[in-house]
Amino acid sequence: MTSITQFESRLKVMQNELNDKLASIKENVTKAANADWNEQAQERENDEVLDALGNEVRRELNLVNGALHRIKLGEYEYCDDCGQNINPSRLEILPFTQYCIDCANKRD
Repeated sequence: MTSITQFESRLKVMQNELNDKLASIKENVTKAANADWNEQAQERENDEVLDALGNEVRRELNLVNGALHRIKLGEYEYCDDCGQNINPSRLEILPFTQYCIDCANKRD
């Protein structure tokens, strides 16, 4: 079984990876536009994809940050909705989850 310290380490690695991805996306979106109009049109389409990816990375980063905060508060293993323990195997798969499987299913 994974300990809270091991989950915290995994989450910090995820946090660093997500921050790196976000920085890379920002760098690509803010680079200077090409002088060629056809290339600019393609770059704008790529920017839309990068923007969507950036939003997804930010969402996941918020979840990871929330999980790290719950660890500090001593609330990591407990469901935010019902207060019951989150199954450790669920935390293994989704270390940033804040809901037990029953509450997560109710939310879907």
